Amino acid sequence: MKPRIIATALALAGSSALAQDMADTLPDAVGSVAPALAAYASDDLFGSVWTDDALSMRDRALVTFAALVTRHEITALGRHTDLALDAGVTPAELSETITHLAFYTGWGNAVAAAEAMAPIYAARGVSAEDLPAVDPDLLPLNEKAEAAREETVQSNYANVSPGVVETTREILFLDLWLRPALEPRDRSLVTVAALIAAGQPEQMTFHLNRAMDNGLTQEEAGAMLSHLAFYAGWPRVFSAMPVARQVFESRAN
Repeated sequence: MKPRIIATALALAGSSALAQDMADTLPDAVGSVAPALAAYASDDLFGSVWTDDALSMRDRALVTFAALVTRHEITALGRHTDLALDAGVTPAELSETITHLAFYTGWGNAVAAAEAMAPIYAARGVSAEDLPAVDPDLLPLNEKAEAAREETVQSNYANVSPGVVETTREILFLDLWLRPALEPRDRSLVTVAALIAAGQPEQMTFHLNRAMDNGLTQEEAGAMLSHLAFYAGWPRVFSAMPVARQVFESRAN
């Protein structure tokens, strides 16, 4: 089954390195144990979903990477790190993604991801100079948007956990979200992907709106949902669909 996957990916992805990485994300054992699954991967996932230009292959690789980190699928993460790098995601962007997702999916997931990625970075000669600065010059703050977010959180939760309100403001929105190693659109993209993969659609309204404010189009958001159906499962995506519909409709008015 693997040669068929490689041939399909080569024909449709147009890059031998990228096609090989795509094929390598599916272990040979799958074809031996579940040949029908391997056929779905070749024909539908690799041959159709990954090559749909509604979302770039680079963005698909980043979305998939975020979903795997969120779901603690460490066995697959090394192969998808190679795929993401060959698809145009930089080592700094992947590094910043796991830093960001530590806050949205849990510290353990990010630490485990770093361990899985380390051999790939070493093999490719990624050095400290290729990675984001610990204390960079931050991007400009959208003061109006931050004031509105802070007011909402304060009014709802200041009496529940002042510590959460404070660290959300000081660490997440006045620091993490302003780090320049991920463009605001990409930071929003991986956040929404993580929420879908974690089955937390109740958190999506704010972040999908923010993603679209940061440049994600409705077509791209819809394509991300279609892509993640394969990596997070149809039930999680269908739980997210009503939220996405409400966001799209509210922005159309």
